[in-house]
Amino acid sequence: MNAFWIVIGVFVLGLMVLVHEWGHFIVAKLFGVRVETFSIGFGPRLFGLRRGPTDYRLSALPLGGYVKMAGDNPLAEREGAPDEFLSKPRWQRALIALAGPATNLLMAIVLLTGLYAVRYERIAFLDDPARVEAIAAGSPAEAAGLQAGDVIVEIAGKVNPSWEVAQLEMLLGGREPLPVKVRRAGEVFTAVLQPELQGDRDIPSVGWFPYNPILVTAVQPDMPASAADIQPGDLIVAVNGKSTSEIGGSGLVGEVQDSEGAAVELTLARGDQELTVSVAPERREWDGQTGYFIGVRLGEWTETIPLGPVAAFKQSLTDNAGYAGLLFVVLQRLFTGQVSVRALEGPIGITVLSGQAARIGLDRLVGLMAIISVNLAVLNLLPVPILDGGHIAMLAVEGARKRDLSFQLKERIMQLGLFLLLLLFAVVMYNDIMRYVFR
Repeated sequence: MNAFWIVIGVFVLGLMVLVHEWGHFIVAKLFGVRVETFSIGFGPRLFGLRRGPTDYRLSALPLGGYVKMAGDNPLAEREGAPDEFLSKPRWQRALIALAGPATNLLMAIVLLTGLYAVRYERIAFLDDPARVEAIAAGSPAEAAGLQAGDVIVEIAGKVNPSWEVAQLEMLLGGREPLPVKVRRAGEVFTAVLQPELQGDRDIPSVGWFPYNPILVTAVQPDMPASAADIQPGDLIVAVNGKSTSEIGGSGLVGEVQDSEGAAVELTLARGDQELTVSVAPERREWDGQTGYFIGVRLGEWTETIPLGPVAAFKQSLTDNAGYAGLLFVVLQRLFTGQVSVRALEGPIGITVLSGQAARIGLDRLVGLMAIISVNLAVLNLLPVPILDGGHIAMLAVEGARKRDLSFQLKERIMQLGLFLLLLLFAVVMYNDIMRYVFR
């Protein structure tokens, strides 16, 4: 990934954090809290301007930003002025803390509503019944006796699941045994699969695949695919007898490269027809790379559904609620050990993923930004000291007691929160460094 896409990734992460801080800033100003600093970025001040009591600054490190309110540190010396944060009623302080996550949620809803109003696209197989297209050799699914053509009628207690539900239950189950009920030729039997953890993120896999052929998005003139009458919109179902639902786009590219110019056999779906064509790759330079090519551009098989503004808003609410609920499930299963900590992404990972999404297309980037924004909102609402949720929880306790917690207790709570955050930061940074620096 070149520097441009890295800059895009840094911008995305910084924008999401900045929106969060802007929420705190607006509500603090609304309640008359003196805001001393509103910084874009962290570290040394580069330049800025002062308006009233607030220094609006650009700082050296562009990863987000922060808001410094007068008297917002319970462990520091205070003047007791009425415009200090801790001088305000508890309910106002709670709303100021809540404003950051709320702004992140609002941004996620706005992003997806705008995207869906223009173009709402879904991977085609997600809503289909969970019918198995292919089984990987030596996989847990094969060991459990599953075969191509089987239909999953129940998984982890979910009856008649779509592929989206089936894949999600498999991923969230982690390394735990996965009970399924399968229908084959009118008969139903039960199997238990033992997922394998794969890759540097310990992603669970059982080795089953939905019908998910590769879409031909464009055909280059004067290259072998054009001569073989491959057309944009064709679905590549198999290459040399291997299901592309199983091997994916990388497997198709590998078959073409390994051919060293010998003809490869492609099975295509075109409308209601199934075609078989033979294509001999040519060795040449194309798109800045040298190798064997047939001259097609590939994409995901998707369905575009027209949505009006109201329907786009409703779908945005549904999807963002789903992202938030999924994150709570992941957090719970991280705590119980069902999901590996290696699956976590840190700042470097988020930056890289944002750059990759931007390179694919604006719609992918907007969708990822919504997910990041929802994650920031949910994580900040956790009742962990130092986070917004921790502040709200302490305010609720103090409100119930009708008096403040002792200075010593608050100090211990803040130290515990700082320790937990530093520990989490160390884990995700280790993941990022091992995944993106030393891979």
